[in-house]
Amino acid sequence: MKEKLLSMHEKAKSDLAGVSTAAELESIRVKYLGKKGELTAVLRQMGQLSAEERPAVGKIANEVRAAIEADIDEKKEKLSAFLIEQRLKTETIDVTMPGRVRPIGKKNPLTQVLDELYDIFLGMGFSIVTGPEVEYTYYNFDALNIPADHPSRDVADTFYITDKIVLRTQTSPVQIRTMENMKPPIKVIAPGRVYRSDAVDATHSPVFHQIEGLVVDKGVTMADLKGTLEVFAKSLYGDDTAVRFRPHNFPFTEPSAEMDIRCFACGGKGCPLCKNEGWIEILGSGMVHPNVLRNCGLDPEEYSGFAFGIGLERIVMRKYNINDLRLFYENDLRFLNQF
Repeated sequence: MKEKLLSMHEKAKSDLAGVSTAAELESIRVKYLGKKGELTAVLRQMGQLSAEERPAVGKIANEVRAAIEADIDEKKEKLSAFLIEQRLKTETIDVTMPGRVRPIGKKNPLTQVLDELYDIFLGMGFSIVTGPEVEYTYYNFDALNIPADHPSRDVADTFYITDKIVLRTQTSPVQIRTMENMKPPIKVIAPGRVYRSDAVDATHSPVFHQIEGLVVDKGVTMADLKGTLEVFAKSLYGDDTAVRFRPHNFPFTEPSAEMDIRCFACGGKGCPLCKNEGWIEILGSGMVHPNVLRNCGLDPEEYSGFAFGIGLERIVMRKYNINDLRLFYENDLRFLNQF
């Protein structure tokens, strides 16, 4: 058995001399040192030896195992160095070649204009506030002076989760939450996604974006509203932008008005873009309804305020003369790379 162990070491050395890959090296290790390897097979026969022979044979077996393991480790290091040398010879890199230019992504035009709006309103002293997109009907409707029989509360127009929870149809609920948690003076804008049950077409989407504004303090008047929105329009579209206000009706404001800008395509003469009216509607606004102030714990005899709501997609479409809202969401680089 001693001779068999010693000859096994010599045989292993011979096998290792011809190894040229990591797979062949692993095969040699398993052949001699594995659970079913040759050394294990010899050790299983030690039970046939006498008590006097076992210690000597066991010592030789351990020495042979250690020697084979050392030879394998040495071969592994040499093989690794050889493979690295071969790769360095074959995988050369020409450091004088120009690198590959990775294309840098751009912000979606919606995000670009939203950042511009942030700069405009932050420059006028507004703060940015946000709120949940899944909202209680109280904040989305009741607190905004929208009664239960109002058309906007119809299940065909609103995404209801339960009778008391909806996907918000506007960012106005953020205004209610702000008035509940802040004392006047309040001067905030509330941007975010909103949801309505609209079929997708060139001008409608069930998901779109709004930026709503709210100012509440003592002595706030319609003149403050008109001045703020005129500054906004001129900052966004240019100093020569003309605006007009038309009477309208919103449940949460009184009086209410929609603001138009003079058509930048025809200068007010009338064209297909403005439907030959010379003006383009861009937002709704008004003085905060006294009932809304009361719902938020504010005395309308002491405080007044104004609010406005801007459809981001509509603003961007007007700014860049885009005629299909779906282009913002289709990830078509031919469109996005223009901005």
